[in-house]
Amino acid sequence: MRKKQINREVIATLILYIFYFCWWYYFAYIRFDSENVENFKYIFGLPEWFFYSCVLGLVIINILVFLIVKFFFKDVELEEDKKC
Repeated sequence: MRKKQINREVIATLILYIFYFCWWYYFAYIRFDSENVENFKYIFGLPEWFFYSCVLGLVIINILVFLIVKFFFKDVELEEDKKC
């Protein structure tokens, strides 16, 4: 049971990491044209691509990590019961 829970937590963590990397990569490199600097839009003084990839992405992933840890992760005893 313990090993099963740990494996589920590892898979959830990897899914969150892959989601965050894809979010960051999409907004940093794919969504916005970085060659046309004159057409950059700004949000709070930051380029739009940076705001979405680094600022908003960080806020969203922090909320998701909090929810996953709060509702999905469980306390697991790491040491095995040893009978002498």
